[in-house]
Amino acid sequence: QVQLEESGGGLVQPGGSLRLSCTASRGTFSSYAVGWFRQAPGKEREFLAAIRWSGGDTVYADSMKGRFTISTDSAKNTVYLQMNSLKPEDTAVYYCASRRTGLILQSVSGYDYWGQGTQVTVSS
Repeated sequence: QVQLEESGGGLVQPGGSLRLSCTASRGTFSSYAVGWFRQAPGKEREFLAAIRWSGGDTVYADSMKGRFTISTDSAKNTVYLQMNSLKPEDTAVYYCASRRTGLILQSVSGYDYWGQGTQVTVSS
């Protein structure tokens, strides 16, 4: 079973950037798809981006294209989410998730393993 750990969240001013990390502390991402989601208070968890570990194919939510970039570091067994031009409405808990095949899905129910989440707050 894969155990995921997110890091890199924090407080950032509007217009700033953050890079979130998702590391598989138990198991590996080999042949998996890994996605990033977020959940703001009172809202449903929403898909942001996903990547196929083998091959590097990516999918982004339309609203995130151009601001968020997902990438991998195989040596560190880590998936990153680079977030630029952050806005107050980006404030949420950010989660990474993985699924046991390389097929990229955008639904929450399509993922098998989840991290505990990392808080991102965008405020001046």
